[in-house]
Amino acid sequence: MSGALSEEQKRELAGAALDARGRAYAPYSHYTVGAALLGRNGKVYTGVNVENASYGATNCAERTAFFRAVADGQREFAAIAIAGGEEGQEPAGYAYPCGLCRQVMREFCGEGFQVIVARSESDCRVFSLGELLPHGFDGGELRDICQE
Repeated sequence: MSGALSEEQKRELAGAALDARGRAYAPYSHYTVGAALLGRNGKVYTGVNVENASYGATNCAERTAFFRAVADGQREFAAIAIAGGEEGQEPAGYAYPCGLCRQVMREFCGEGFQVIVARSESDCRVFSLGELLPHGFDGGELRDICQE
């Protein structure tokens, strides 16, 4: 799996994120989010937001997908699709990843990693991670310090 995704691949990934939304656990905000992360191996890892009464213990759908993939041994990724909105309704807007999720993406992905935000399978916006997280912290600085 390399290079830009085809329109069909984008639609399929968006569809997987929309489907995953139905499994989200959001009893407090009622804002459900699904994510579908495409590994370079071609496997799709889904994630959902999981809320907690202690809000700091809540986990976003994007990070859930990444952590699931990493636990499965995958470390290289091509793209992620994200869909979110009010529980029980079709997404009215686009669910962009939060700063924490963008940083987790940067840990494993370069600036060209594709981030798809979807309202439906055919209504998507595509960004590079570099566009969403300019001048991101990728750990290179830490490696430089540790090697001195």
